[in-house]
Amino acid sequence: MGTINVVNVAKKHQFSWYEKFYFWSIGKGLWITLKHFLKVALFNKQVTIEYPDKKRQYSTRFRGMHSMKRDEQGRERCTACFCCMWICPANAIHIEAAEVPSERQHLHPEDKFAKKFEINLLRCIFCGLCEEACPKGAIYLDGTGEMAADNREDLFLTKERMMEKTGGPILGQRN
Repeated sequence: MGTINVVNVAKKHQFSWYEKFYFWSIGKGLWITLKHFLKVALFNKQVTIEYPDKKRQYSTRFRGMHSMKRDEQGRERCTACFCCMWICPANAIHIEAAEVPSERQHLHPEDKFAKKFEINLLRCIFCGLCEEACPKGAIYLDGTGEMAADNREDLFLTKERMMEKTGGPILGQRN
């Protein structure tokens, strides 16, 4: 048998005399607080946004809220294929499928439709994978909406809240 070389992977950090009393760390934290206080007090730079009066400017990279599109004939594009639900990394989408009744056949292009389609915005990370996974071009992240809510029920997007009247072509430009 050969010899085994043991390597010390993590060397324990040795604190200096001023780090042992934690005054250095407390002083650094207080300095950051003092800097922010002086920015507001002396230079009048506001940190808080007065929400109902002023709206927050979102980044240009923000995709927007979820919206569901209809095709050119006004029919629902979603056929409850579950692709968006399966690809969602946060498990924020819940779909229940149902057979299309004969009296509603004019509203759906396929034999199956999404009876219940919910997106939990508390879990959603707005990654856009649901938009890319949809083969029918039914879901897009281009809708406008408020990101603030008074209660949890307002942060669940239902199919009725996401529906739009008309949508553009599946491939090409987004509406």
